[in-house]
Amino acid sequence: MNKSGEKIKFDALCDVLRERGASARSVTAVAGPPGAGKSTLADRLAEALNNDASGRAAVFPMDGYHYDDMILNARGWRPRKGAPHTFDVEGFRHMLDRLRHNIEDEIAVPVFDRSIETARNSARIIDKTTRHLIVEGNYLLLDQAPWTGLADYFDTTVFIEVDPGVLRGRLEDRWKALDRDARLAKLEENDLPNARLVQAESRPAEFRFSD
Repeated sequence: MNKSGEKIKFDALCDVLRERGASARSVTAVAGPPGAGKSTLADRLAEALNNDASGRAAVFPMDGYHYDDMILNARGWRPRKGAPHTFDVEGFRHMLDRLRHNIEDEIAVPVFDRSIETARNSARIIDKTTRHLIVEGNYLLLDQAPWTGLADYFDTTVFIEVDPGVLRGRLEDRWKALDRDARLAKLEENDLPNARLVQAESRPAEFRFSD
């Protein structure tokens, strides 16, 4: 990955978002490999911004647009669930378009439930009054079609950098309930290849973040 982009700390990033969402909705992309801490950072940003004024920030996760297992099984893609081709990218883009234009009083978005490995439809409401929309996902900056079609929707882009050893440990912990062979298969045949793709093929972000 081209590592151009300013390194930024959490408080400074909050200040940038406050300024950009001062008068109208601002959309921020938080990207990075699986296990990087995207959802954690997105939730922290939303919490900090909502401390300024309740309801000002909301999180919109990309993972709500996983294809259902029925589709993945039919296409033989289930072992690669989480790879770029296992998402409804156009459905995600259309929802981003609705959220970006912010015409409707409220919009219901899907949210992925990791406990059952399935997206729950209409599981989160984003109100028209939300100023700061934090979008998080692995492939938001992926320099491959059709993901490149998302670029114009983002006012701010952030890429999370994480040490490879730390990343592997987090991913191993994610699948700790599986037996050794199944855990290794998840890591070596899916998660780590996806992580390498994100790190190698993402467009440069405006900001680079690391804890």
